Amino acid sequence: MPPGGRLGPGFLSEEEKQNKPKVTKELIQRIFSYLKPYWKQLMLVLAAILCSAILTLLPSVLTGKIIDEGLIARSMNALVKYIVLSFAVTLGANLIGILESYMNTWIAQHITYDMRNSMFRHLQRMPQKFFTTNNQGDIITRMTSDISGVQQIITNTLTSIISNSVTLVVALVVMFKQNWILALIGVIIVPLFAIPTRSAGKNRWSITKDSQECSDEINGILNETLSVSGQLLVKLFGKEDAEFERYEKVNKKMIDLNIKESMAGRWFRMALSTFTNIGPMLIYLVGGIIMMKYDDTLTVGEITVLVALLGRMYGPVNQLLNIQVDWIRSMAMFTRIFEYYDMPVEIENPPHPVTPSKVSGEVEFRHVSFSYEPERPILRDINFRLDNGKCFAIVGPSGSGKSTLINLIPRLYDVDGGEVRFDGVDVRRLDLDFLRKNIGIVSQETYLFNGTIRDNLLYAKPDATEEELIDACKQANIYEFISKQEDGLDTKVGNRGLKLSGGEKQRISIARILLKDPALMIFDEATSALDSISEQKIQEAIEPLIQSRTSILIAHRLSTILAADEILVIKDGEIAERGTHDKLVGLGGVYTQLYETQFSKAAGKEKEVSFDYTEGEDADD
Repeated sequence: MPPGGRLGPGFLSEEEKQNKPKVTKELIQRIFSYLKPYWKQLMLVLAAILCSAILTLLPSVLTGKIIDEGLIARSMNALVKYIVLSFAVTLGANLIGILESYMNTWIAQHITYDMRNSMFRHLQRMPQKFFTTNNQGDIITRMTSDISGVQQIITNTLTSIISNSVTLVVALVVMFKQNWILALIGVIIVPLFAIPTRSAGKNRWSITKDSQECSDEINGILNETLSVSGQLLVKLFGKEDAEFERYEKVNKKMIDLNIKESMAGRWFRMALSTFTNIGPMLIYLVGGIIMMKYDDTLTVGEITVLVALLGRMYGPVNQLLNIQVDWIRSMAMFTRIFEYYDMPVEIENPPHPVTPSKVSGEVEFRHVSFSYEPERPILRDINFRLDNGKCFAIVGPSGSGKSTLINLIPRLYDVDGGEVRFDGVDVRRLDLDFLRKNIGIVSQETYLFNGTIRDNLLYAKPDATEEELIDACKQANIYEFISKQEDGLDTKVGNRGLKLSGGEKQRISIARILLKDPALMIFDEATSALDSISEQKIQEAIEPLIQSRTSILIAHRLSTILAADEILVIKDGEIAERGTHDKLVGLGGVYTQLYETQFSKAAGKEKEVSFDYTEGEDADD
């Protein structure tokens, strides 16, 4: 639907016509493939539906017996017999209905369970690009409400189609067996039911699509503004009223769409109800004429049976026509779910993954190029080799590609050209779990789960002992802080760790990486945006680590850079310079410019000033 406008009721825009899901054989087969594991339970449901349909119609037939053989014949025995039999049949039909309902719900819940697991597994395997480009609200909507809607489709739509179809067929057979002339009179009205169906279906599809898009927009606003970070930003910029107005506008749009959708169904049902009342009147009229003028063997009971059966037949017809409208919504929902299922994983294990027996953490970039968008290259012809036990510092202007470069090593993204090697093997040939298990990254924005310090540490090594946890915390220079807390390792960190300071969260993340014990450690702006005291404590934790294992430092601070064996200077996606601090300062090039513009010239203050070049902004840094 074009932004800012909507076509009138009952019409589809060209874009909607193109995006409207096509009910193909492949789509139906794919939907029914989820029923295949539960075919035995489904057969039981079908048997229950058949029995229920037959038993439900019997009271209508027995009504004729009650009238003719009981009331008109004034036979108390016949009257009681047929009433008791009718009651027993009704009770049996209801009991079978309960069984059908239970099995229906059981199948629907298990299919929903399977789909949620499958979707979550698929989303976990999606590349980092998927999460940085897609709206989080849309992802959550498809994972929750869309898949939950599948349950309604199975318990209501699918079962209703089967149940009403069976009931309709049985009713028609019994009607024509009773009296084919009156049956034909009743059935002739059925085509009139289809008159409002087409326009109602178009209108419902248009509203449903707009409603789902509106739901995605609402979820996006809620995720953005009610998250801890989002709510803080709203408060700091005084945007409470603006955000409320934005939410109110979308919420009002959703209410209007819900009303239109509800009323579209009401008008449709009103038209069907009108046509439903025509049939019985015609049967009474024609039946009366036949009984009074042409066939005195036709009884009142038989006419009543035909009217009752006609009512039982019209019910399924109404339901099926309503389902035809709802079917569009069901197909749209399945199409949305399958859109995510069909998104390529892109980054996954090769057919025959390599798992080296020994790991040193050596890294080599060979003529590596990369871009998020084809017309905007981020890295160009990157070449370097990081040997076992060595430490490289990577510096450069913001947006130069530093963080992107290190994200290529654990295959958060794959290179466009060249290759990244880990321990002499192209990372695309390595087992993905093995590769990521042997790489530890401490980023600037540390993420802690809403739990205890222990929970967050055990995320790296679930079977870690108490001694291992304490040792890791000591190495990360955070154990002194933990020991002063009343609950120690069981101290709650709050949502995203907001009960802790930036330095405390950062040191906990370092302890978590230590428990992982990777061959290669990467510190991506690990001390950026921290105060001098926190930086010093983190620096004290980092320095012993980079002395004992292969490591890469992305840094804006001189104190961190000086600990490296070699410095790589990245500018405009290329390695502009490389060497030691003293050598690079003497070159008078990019590094010299960064040093002179970003570091204080006053003696003793170098470590307190951010090594952050402000040339441009980019999300990859």
